[in-house]
Amino acid sequence: MSLKAAYVTLLTRVSYLAGTLVLDESLKETKSKYPLVVMVTPELPQEAQDVLVKRGIPTRDILSLRPEEGVHDLAAADARFADTWTKLRAFELSEFDRVVLLDSDMIVKGNIDDLMEVKLPPGGIAAAHVCACNPRKFAHYPADWIPENCAFTAVPNPTASPPTPREQPRPYSQLNSGTVVLEPSLDLAKELYHFLATDERVATFSFPDQDLLSVFFLGKWTALPWYYNALRTLRTIHAPLWDDSVARCVHYILADKPWTSRESVDFAVVNSWWWAQYDRMSEKLRAEDVDGWKLVSATVAPA
Repeated sequence: MSLKAAYVTLLTRVSYLAGTLVLDESLKETKSKYPLVVMVTPELPQEAQDVLVKRGIPTRDILSLRPEEGVHDLAAADARFADTWTKLRAFELSEFDRVVLLDSDMIVKGNIDDLMEVKLPPGGIAAAHVCACNPRKFAHYPADWIPENCAFTAVPNPTASPPTPREQPRPYSQLNSGTVVLEPSLDLAKELYHFLATDERVATFSFPDQDLLSVFFLGKWTALPWYYNALRTLRTIHAPLWDDSVARCVHYILADKPWTSRESVDFAVVNSWWWAQYDRMSEKLRAEDVDGWKLVSATVAPA
C-alpha cells in the first residue's frame, strides 16, 4: 500500500501568502511526489484562499488554537508567534499516514521527500535542533541560550550527524518547529490539546508550539540533520556546518522576512534565493491570475 502523505503549512494572514506560494513552487520545482496542503483559519480573507485554489494548492479549514486567555504572554518582539499554536492542528490530519509540517517562511532547494520515510520513535516525531546561540542578544531569550549549549556547535561539518537530543545541556532537548515529521492521530492531537490547556509549564514557554513540542515529546523526538531546516542564521554563526549546496530546506527565521525588502545586509545570499523563487512564481501568477498577483505583490517589497 502506497504511503498517503503531504507537506503541510499554516496560513492565517495575507502577509504570509507570498511565502506560502513560494514554498509550494519550490516543492514543485524540486519534483516532490507529495502535495503541499495549507491549513487555513476563518481569519484568512476569502480572496487569499481563492489564490491558493487557483494555484491548485489544496486547503484544509481549521480553527485557531491558543491557550486560555491570560495563560501565556509573548514578548512584544515575538507577537508574530501568536498564531503558531495553531500549527498543532496538523496532528488532526488523520487522512494522511505521514505529514511533514513546514513553516511558510521556507524554500526547498533540494528534494526532501526522503523525510516521508524517516523512522520515527513510537508515538514520536522528528525535527532539527533549535539554534541556541542568540546572536542578536535578545534579552527575553532563555539565559542558557549560549553557543556552548547549542547543539549545532557540536556539528563539525555539513554532513555530520546531529547530536542525540538529551536533557543536559537543556538546549539539546529543544527542537525548531520549522520542519516537523509526524504521523497524524486524533488521539495524539487530543493529548497535545489537553497538555496545552492544563500544563503549568505552558505559561513559561518562550516560543509557543516549539517549546510545547520539545517538552511534550521529550525523549520521543529524533534529531534531523540541519539541512532539512537550514536556519538562515546558521550560515554565519555555524560556518563549519553550512554548505550552500547541502542546504535543502532554508528557513527564514526572525522578524525581517525576505519579502519585506530586496536589500539585506545580514542575509543577502540566502534572501536572494527566496527572491529568485518568488520572481519565477510571480511571473506565473501574473499570467494565470491577475487579481491574485495584485493581492500577493502588494504584500512584498517592490522590485
